[in-house]
Amino acid sequence: MTTTADTYHVPVMLNESIDGLAIRPGGVYVDVTFGGGGHSRGILAGMDGGSRLFGFDQDADAEANIIGDERFTFVRSNFRYLKNWMRYYGVERIDGLLADLGVSSHHFDDAARGFSFRFDAPLDMRMNKRDGMTAADVLNKYDEGRLADVLYLYGELRNSRRLAASIVKARAAKPIATTQDLIDATAPLFKREREKKDIARMFQALRIEVNHEMDALREMLQAAIELLKPGGRLVVITYHSLEDRMVKNIIRTGNAEGAARQDLYGRTETPLAAVNNKVITPSADEMEANPRSRSAKLRIAERKDDDR
Repeated sequence: MTTTADTYHVPVMLNESIDGLAIRPGGVYVDVTFGGGGHSRGILAGMDGGSRLFGFDQDADAEANIIGDERFTFVRSNFRYLKNWMRYYGVERIDGLLADLGVSSHHFDDAARGFSFRFDAPLDMRMNKRDGMTAADVLNKYDEGRLADVLYLYGELRNSRRLAASIVKARAAKPIATTQDLIDATAPLFKREREKKDIARMFQALRIEVNHEMDALREMLQAAIELLKPGGRLVVITYHSLEDRMVKNIIRTGNAEGAARQDLYGRTETPLAAVNNKVITPSADEMEANPRSRSAKLRIAERKDDDR
């Protein structure tokens, strides 16, 4: 399949997220989910000549979309290493960060990557094809209890233990190597009226485990808090409840667990202030044109003043 920057991924809530950054003259910005570069191009269009933009992506495929602009620097890395890379480039503080979480259209449409159950393909699911365990490794090497935990915690599947038992039984006969192998091993356990939704949750759980997505998100958000200048903006688009809960907790309390710290007067101490108290969702027109956007939620926060 031939992929261009225009077809790699359609940016979700492009105008809303760029507006949320409130781009400043001479500012330093980071797009931690570069992908097809759609959001990055929008940021560059709003920047002046003295500004800088860093685009992060761990997937080698994204390099085909690198933008030829002297203000832009591509960083081939997981965004969990945000702080290290900013230090490498001599950047102490940033004016804004944008994250469009989840899986790009490109990954779902590339059958060979194994992200979608629409295709019978090897169960890979790695965002970084150079490193780490594949989904097949997880399915064939994890014990039954650990598999059940992954499916419950990251897929929120109530029948996770039965699914794990069925997977272990199937792999005893032959290794689970492809998306169809996994569906064959688990299909009898899904109710017909929820089949597609629950299979999607199972694939989501495996993808999150393979790519350590929740740990990476936690580390990136904490680094963003430290890096943002007072008044700097954090703009995050989420697609499922797990990541949205973490982003919401970070904004409300300053930590991923949502454990609020209070001052002597009982006021919650948090380094961020929500810009949009009500979550922003795509317009009806966008949801019609781009089905991936239908589950998207946009949250915007601003860094409070500090004494650094």
